[in-house]
Amino acid sequence: MPEFDNLVAVVTGGASGIGAAIATRLTEGGARVAVLDLSPADADPAHLALKADIADRTSVEAAIAAVADKFGRIDIVINNAGIGAQGSIADNDDEEWARVLTINVTGIARVTSAALPWLRKSPSAAIVNMSSIAATAGLPGRALYSASKGAVLSLTRAMAADHLREGIRVNAVNPGTADTPWVARLLSSAADPDAERAALNARQPHGRLVRPEEVADAVAYLASPQSNSTTGTSIAVDGGMQELRIRSE
Repeated sequence: MPEFDNLVAVVTGGASGIGAAIATRLTEGGARVAVLDLSPADADPAHLALKADIADRTSVEAAIAAVADKFGRIDIVINNAGIGAQGSIADNDDEEWARVLTINVTGIARVTSAALPWLRKSPSAAIVNMSSIAATAGLPGRALYSASKGAVLSLTRAMAADHLREGIRVNAVNPGTADTPWVARLLSSAADPDAERAALNARQPHGRLVRPEEVADAVAYLASPQSNSTTGTSIAVDGGMQELRIRSE
């Protein structure tokens, strides 16, 4: 039997990049997948695609209600949607700090709290939050983004503790720099895109960008009913960047 057979999963930001890879992986595992995204038209037609703005509680609650109405249950929530930010603490004003945090951190609370009544009914409830290597390594020019993703890691542990007795597991994935449309846009705006890509490749010990499918496989492991003893933890999918210190040759 497929590992996600008869289960319903919600993937935020699931129309492109890592989110799309996650939605595909869960579908291949037997799940029925609902994608919540600002651009649902870009999602794979195999999924239920709904427009949702995770910065807006009313929008989130309406989308989650639509998922429950369509499928009659929600078992898995993948909090993948997020935005990037560049610069030191001096480079972003209060408005930008608030914008990034309300999406990357509070957005997780909005989506998960809306889905909680359904997760509490599920025999295989699981939540996976998307953090980042920026939460565990000090990266230059990523102060705001790092703060938001560090908060995601702490939030993951707190959520795991809060909902353990309800049978809801909560974990996180920390990707390194992944080969996504967002990174491609960053590279295209660089003065020397080829040199910037080479630098990003070299920053990760295995020498290349992370593939979205690799992140999706880690998410699937954490979301799977076969991982019932795994909660309150995170998996780094970063080519060794978090833990390894490789000597240059």
